[in-house]
Amino acid sequence: MTIKFTRRAALGSAAALPFAAAATPILAAGAATKANSTIAKSFTLGDFTVTTLLDGSLPRDGAQEIFGGGASDEDFAKVSADNFISPDVAQFFFTPTLVNTGSELVLFDTGLGQGGIQAALADAGVTPDQINVVVITHMHPDHIGGMTTNDAPTFPNARYVTASPEYDFWAAQEAGNRVGDLVAAKVTPLAEKMTFIEDGGEVASGITAVAAYGHTPGHTVYHLESNGQRLVLTADLANHYVWSFAHPEWEVRFDMDKAAATASRRNVLGMLAADKVPMIGYHMPFPAAGYVETRGDGFRFVPVSYQMMG
Repeated sequence: MTIKFTRRAALGSAAALPFAAAATPILAAGAATKANSTIAKSFTLGDFTVTTLLDGSLPRDGAQEIFGGGASDEDFAKVSADNFISPDVAQFFFTPTLVNTGSELVLFDTGLGQGGIQAALADAGVTPDQINVVVITHMHPDHIGGMTTNDAPTFPNARYVTASPEYDFWAAQEAGNRVGDLVAAKVTPLAEKMTFIEDGGEVASGITAVAAYGHTPGHTVYHLESNGQRLVLTADLANHYVWSFAHPEWEVRFDMDKAAATASRRNVLGMLAADKVPMIGYHMPFPAAGYVETRGDGFRFVPVSYQMMG
Protein backbone atom coordinates (compact mmCIF):
# COMPACT_ATOMS: atom_id res chain seq x y z
CA MET A 1 0.00 0.00 0.00
CA THR A 2 1.31 3.44 -0.90
CA ILE A 3 1.22 5.88 1.97
CA LYS A 4 0.84 9.47 0.90
CA PHE A 5 1.50 12.29 3.32
CA THR A 6 1.36 15.90 2.28
CA ARG A 7 1.69 19.25 4.01
CA ARG A 8 -2.08 19.54 3.80
CA ALA A 9 -2.39 16.20 5.58
CA ALA A 10 0.02 17.42 8.24
CA LEU A 11 -1.94 20.62 8.81
CA GLY A 12 -5.22 18.73 8.91
CA SER A 13 -3.85 16.18 11.31
CA ALA A 14 -2.47 18.86 13.61
CA ALA A 15 -5.83 20.60 13.70
CA ALA A 16 -7.56 17.34 14.59
CA LEU A 17 -5.19 16.21 17.33
CA PRO A 18 -6.95 15.26 20.55
CA PHE A 19 -5.00 17.61 22.78
CA ALA A 20 -2.38 20.26 22.46
CA ALA A 21 0.70 20.08 24.66
CA ALA A 22 -1.08 22.45 27.05
CA ALA A 23 -4.02 20.13 27.63
CA THR A 24 -4.84 19.64 31.30
CA PRO A 25 -5.64 16.05 32.30
CA ILE A 26 -8.56 15.55 34.66
CA LEU A 27 -6.60 13.03 36.72
CA ALA A 28 -4.36 14.63 39.31
CA ALA A 29 -0.96 13.25 38.37
CA GLY A 30 0.35 12.90 41.93
CA ALA A 31 -2.79 11.47 43.49
CA ALA A 32 -1.52 7.92 43.97
CA THR A 33 0.30 6.49 46.95
CA LYS A 34 2.63 3.52 47.11
CA ALA A 35 0.04 1.58 49.08
CA ASN A 36 -2.68 2.15 46.52
CA SER A 37 -1.04 2.91 43.20
CA THR A 38 -3.27 4.29 40.47
CA ILE A 39 -0.68 5.67 38.08
CA ALA A 40 1.95 2.91 37.75
CA LYS A 41 1.28 -0.77 37.14
CA SER A 42 3.97 -3.42 36.64
CA PHE A 43 3.82 -6.71 34.77
CA THR A 44 6.34 -9.52 34.37
CA LEU A 45 7.44 -10.56 30.88
CA GLY A 46 10.15 -13.19 31.14
CA ASP A 47 13.12 -11.36 32.62
CA PHE A 48 11.63 -7.95 31.78
CA THR A 49 9.52 -5.82 34.07
CA VAL A 50 7.01 -3.76 32.09
CA THR A 51 5.38 -0.82 33.85
CA THR A 52 2.56 1.27 32.43
CA LEU A 53 2.56 4.89 33.56
CA LEU A 54 -0.66 6.91 33.58
CA ASP A 55 0.24 10.43 32.46
CA GLY A 56 -3.39 11.60 32.59
CA SER A 57 -6.98 10.93 31.57
CA LEU A 58 -9.86 13.10 30.39
CA PRO A 59 -13.17 12.89 28.53
CA ARG A 60 -13.95 14.29 25.12
CA ASP A 61 -17.29 14.88 23.41
CA GLY A 62 -18.03 14.01 19.79
CA ALA A 63 -16.95 10.39 19.96
CA GLN A 64 -18.51 9.36 16.67
CA GLU A 65 -16.93 12.24 14.79
CA ILE A 66 -13.54 11.17 16.18
CA PHE A 67 -13.74 7.38 15.97
CA GLY A 68 -16.64 6.57 13.66
CA GLY A 69 -15.69 7.90 10.24
CA GLY A 70 -17.78 5.96 7.74
CA ALA A 71 -20.06 4.42 10.39
CA SER A 72 -23.82 4.91 10.35
CA ASP A 73 -25.38 6.47 13.43
CA GLU A 74 -27.20 3.21 14.05
CA ASP A 75 -24.10 1.02 13.84
CA PHE A 76 -22.03 3.32 16.04
CA ALA A 77 -24.82 3.47 18.64
CA LYS A 78 -25.24 -0.32 18.60
CA VAL A 79 -21.55 -1.07 19.08
CA SER A 80 -21.47 1.47 21.93
CA ALA A 81 -24.55 0.02 23.61
CA ASP A 82 -23.24 -3.54 23.24
CA ASN A 83 -20.16 -2.46 25.17
CA PHE A 84 -21.95 -0.35 27.80
CA ILE A 85 -20.42 2.98 26.77
CA SER A 86 -21.88 6.25 25.56
CA PRO A 87 -21.77 6.89 21.80
CA ASP A 88 -21.24 10.58 22.54
CA VAL A 89 -18.31 10.79 24.97
CA ALA A 90 -14.89 9.11 24.83
CA GLN A 91 -12.54 8.84 27.77
CA PHE A 92 -8.92 9.33 26.80
CA PHE A 93 -5.97 7.79 28.63
CA PHE A 94 -2.31 8.67 28.08
CA THR A 95 0.01 5.83 29.00
CA PRO A 96 3.76 5.77 28.41
CA THR A 97 5.43 2.45 29.16
CA LEU A 98 8.67 1.69 31.00
CA VAL A 99 10.58 -1.52 30.27
CA ASN A 100 13.29 -2.70 32.64
CA THR A 101 15.37 -5.17 30.62
CA GLY A 102 17.67 -5.91 33.54
CA SER A 103 20.43 -3.81 32.04
CA GLU A 104 18.56 -0.72 30.81
CA LEU A 105 15.45 1.30 31.60
CA VAL A 106 13.67 1.97 28.31
CA LEU A 107 10.82 4.50 28.27
CA PHE A 108 8.32 4.49 25.42
CA ASP A 109 6.86 7.99 24.87
CA THR A 110 6.83 10.86 27.33
CA GLY A 111 3.26 12.07 27.78
CA LEU A 112 1.67 15.49 27.60
CA GLY A 113 4.35 17.45 29.41
CA GLN A 114 2.18 18.36 32.39
CA GLY A 115 4.29 16.58 35.00
CA GLY A 116 2.35 13.33 34.85
CA ILE A 117 5.28 11.27 33.58
CA GLN A 118 7.49 12.37 36.48
CA ALA A 119 4.76 11.56 38.99
CA ALA A 120 4.09 8.11 37.49
CA LEU A 121 7.79 7.29 37.35
CA ALA A 122 8.12 8.32 40.99
CA ASP A 123 5.24 6.02 41.83
CA ALA A 124 7.23 3.23 40.14
CA GLY A 125 10.33 4.16 42.15
CA VAL A 126 12.25 5.62 39.19
CA THR A 127 13.72 9.08 38.68
CA PRO A 128 14.00 10.67 35.21
CA ASP A 129 17.80 10.69 35.34
CA GLN A 130 17.78 6.88 35.61
CA ILE A 131 16.17 6.42 32.17
CA ASN A 132 18.70 5.02 29.69
CA VAL A 133 16.64 5.06 26.49
CA VAL A 134 13.60 7.07 25.36
CA VAL A 135 11.74 5.63 22.38
CA ILE A 136 9.29 7.89 20.55
CA THR A 137 6.66 5.82 18.75
CA HIS A 138 5.49 8.91 16.84
CA MET A 139 5.57 12.65 17.34
CA HIS A 140 2.07 13.77 18.21
CA PRO A 141 2.08 16.24 21.12
CA ASP A 142 0.78 13.77 23.71
CA HIS A 143 3.82 11.56 23.05
CA ILE A 144 6.62 14.14 22.94
CA GLY A 145 5.30 16.76 25.36
CA GLY A 146 7.32 15.38 28.26
CA MET A 147 10.67 15.24 26.47
CA THR A 148 11.69 18.54 27.99
CA THR A 149 10.79 20.35 31.20
CA ASN A 150 11.35 24.12 31.43
CA ASP A 151 13.35 23.86 28.17
CA ALA A 152 15.75 21.31 29.66
CA PRO A 153 15.79 17.57 28.83
CA THR A 154 13.52 15.69 31.22
CA PHE A 155 15.68 12.56 30.80
CA PRO A 156 19.21 14.00 30.77
CA ASN A 157 21.10 10.71 30.65
CA ALA A 158 19.03 8.99 27.95
CA ARG A 159 19.68 8.24 24.34
CA TYR A 160 16.71 8.62 22.01
CA VAL A 161 15.23 6.36 19.34
CA THR A 162 12.56 7.01 16.72
CA ALA A 163 11.74 6.15 13.11
CA SER A 164 13.44 8.34 10.52
CA PRO A 165 10.29 8.83 8.37
CA GLU A 166 8.57 10.26 11.44
CA TYR A 167 11.25 12.76 12.34
CA ASP A 168 11.99 13.73 8.74
CA PHE A 169 8.34 14.47 8.00
CA TRP A 170 7.66 16.70 10.97
CA ALA A 171 11.04 18.41 10.89
CA ALA A 172 10.32 19.46 7.29
CA GLN A 173 7.07 21.26 8.15
CA GLU A 174 6.95 25.02 7.81
CA ALA A 175 6.67 27.21 10.89
CA GLY A 176 3.08 27.44 12.07
CA ASN A 177 2.39 23.71 11.93
CA ARG A 178 1.57 22.79 15.51
CA VAL A 179 3.27 19.40 15.51
CA GLY A 180 6.23 20.62 13.48
CA ASP A 181 6.75 23.52 15.86
CA LEU A 182 6.60 21.21 18.87
CA VAL A 183 9.06 18.81 17.25
CA ALA A 184 11.40 21.76 16.67
CA ALA A 185 11.11 22.75 20.33
CA LYS A 186 11.12 19.33 22.00
CA VAL A 187 12.86 16.86 19.67
CA THR A 188 15.31 18.68 17.44
CA PRO A 189 17.45 19.97 20.36
CA LEU A 190 18.03 16.31 21.28
CA ALA A 191 18.72 15.11 17.73
CA GLU A 192 22.44 14.64 18.38
CA LYS A 193 21.53 12.00 20.99
CA MET A 194 19.02 10.30 18.67
CA THR A 195 19.31 7.20 16.52
CA PHE A 196 16.84 6.32 13.79
CA ILE A 197 15.37 2.85 13.66
CA GLU A 198 14.03 0.91 10.69
CA ASP A 199 11.35 -1.77 10.53
CA GLY A 200 12.82 -4.83 12.25
CA GLY A 201 15.57 -2.87 13.99
CA GLU A 202 16.47 -3.47 17.63
CA VAL A 203 16.24 -0.84 20.36
CA ALA A 204 17.84 -3.29 22.78
CA SER A 205 18.04 -7.04 23.01
CA GLY A 206 14.46 -8.33 22.87
CA ILE A 207 12.89 -5.03 21.75
CA THR A 208 12.17 -4.83 18.02
CA ALA A 209 10.56 -2.12 15.89
CA VAL A 210 7.55 -2.99 13.74
CA ALA A 211 6.45 -0.43 11.17
CA ALA A 212 2.73 0.35 11.50
CA TYR A 213 2.44 3.48 9.39
CA GLY A 214 -0.77 5.38 8.76
CA HIS A 215 -1.55 7.11 12.01
CA THR A 216 1.53 9.19 11.19
CA PRO A 217 4.24 8.78 8.52
CA GLY A 218 6.58 6.78 10.77
CA HIS A 219 4.25 5.42 13.46
CA THR A 220 6.02 2.37 14.91
CA VAL A 221 4.95 -0.32 17.36
CA TYR A 222 7.38 -2.44 19.34
CA HIS A 223 7.60 -6.18 19.89
CA LEU A 224 9.04 -7.31 23.23
CA GLU A 225 10.31 -10.83 23.85
CA SER A 226 12.01 -12.27 26.92
CA ASN A 227 12.44 -15.95 27.75
CA GLY A 228 9.87 -16.86 25.09
CA GLN A 229 7.23 -14.48 26.42
CA ARG A 230 5.99 -11.81 24.04
CA LEU A 231 4.13 -8.49 24.21
CA VAL A 232 3.51 -5.70 21.70
CA LEU A 233 3.43 -2.01 22.56
CA THR A 234 0.85 -0.84 20.02
CA ALA A 235 1.17 2.93 20.60
CA ASP A 236 -1.69 4.63 18.66
CA LEU A 237 -2.46 1.74 16.34
CA ALA A 238 -5.98 1.67 17.80
CA ASN A 239 -7.03 4.79 19.69
CA HIS A 240 -10.14 3.37 21.36
CA TYR A 241 -10.61 0.00 23.00
CA VAL A 242 -14.10 -0.58 21.56
CA TRP A 243 -14.68 1.27 18.31
CA SER A 244 -11.25 0.85 16.73
CA PHE A 245 -11.25 -2.86 17.52
CA ALA A 246 -14.82 -3.72 16.59
CA HIS A 247 -14.52 -1.90 13.26
CA PRO A 248 -10.88 -1.31 12.25
CA GLU A 249 -12.16 0.22 9.03
CA TRP A 250 -13.95 3.04 10.82
CA GLU A 251 -11.83 6.10 10.18
CA VAL A 252 -10.18 7.86 13.09
CA ARG A 253 -9.84 11.61 12.80
CA PHE A 254 -6.27 11.56 14.07
CA ASP A 255 -5.03 9.07 11.45
CA MET A 256 -3.22 10.90 8.69
CA ASP A 257 -3.41 8.16 6.05
CA LYS A 258 -6.65 6.48 6.97
CA ALA A 259 -6.43 3.55 4.55
CA ALA A 260 -2.90 2.71 5.70
CA ALA A 261 -3.94 3.06 9.36
CA THR A 262 -6.79 0.61 8.80
CA ALA A 263 -4.42 -1.86 7.14
CA SER A 264 -1.95 -1.54 10.02
CA ARG A 265 -4.74 -2.12 12.56
CA ARG A 266 -5.92 -5.25 10.80
CA ASN A 267 -2.39 -6.61 10.35
CA VAL A 268 -1.21 -6.08 13.93
CA LEU A 269 -4.48 -6.89 15.70
CA GLY A 270 -4.82 -10.00 13.54
CA MET A 271 -1.37 -11.17 14.60
CA LEU A 272 -2.08 -10.48 18.27
CA ALA A 273 -5.33 -12.44 18.11
CA ALA A 274 -3.86 -15.36 16.16
CA ASP A 275 -0.75 -15.70 18.35
CA LYS A 276 -2.52 -14.80 21.62
CA VAL A 277 0.11 -12.16 22.35
CA PRO A 278 -0.76 -9.50 24.94
CA MET A 279 -0.57 -5.80 24.08
CA ILE A 280 -0.25 -2.41 25.73
CA GLY A 281 -1.97 0.45 23.93
CA TYR A 282 -1.18 4.08 24.68
CA HIS A 283 -4.85 5.11 24.83
CA MET A 284 -6.37 1.93 26.28
CA PRO A 285 -8.09 2.17 29.69
CA PHE A 286 -5.41 2.08 32.38
CA PRO A 287 -3.43 -0.08 33.03
CA ALA A 288 -3.64 -0.23 29.22
CA ALA A 289 -2.73 -3.93 28.90
CA GLY A 290 -4.88 -6.65 27.42
CA TYR A 291 -5.42 -9.30 24.81
CA VAL A 292 -7.12 -9.32 21.42
CA GLU A 293 -9.69 -11.79 20.16
CA THR A 294 -11.40 -11.94 16.79
CA ARG A 295 -15.09 -11.09 16.78
CA GLY A 296 -17.02 -11.16 13.53
CA ASP A 297 -15.14 -9.11 10.96
CA GLY A 298 -13.33 -7.19 13.69
CA PHE A 299 -11.76 -7.68 17.08
CA ARG A 300 -12.37 -7.29 20.80
CA PHE A 301 -9.98 -5.91 23.41
CA VAL A 302 -9.89 -8.06 26.56
CA PRO A 303 -8.29 -6.19 29.51
CA VAL A 304 -5.83 -8.04 31.73
CA SER A 305 -7.02 -9.17 35.13
CA TYR A 306 -4.31 -11.08 36.97
CA GLN A 307 -2.28 -12.37 34.02
CA MET A 308 1.37 -11.27 33.86
CA MET A 309 1.42 -10.32 37.53
CA GLY A 310 4.87 -10.58 39.01
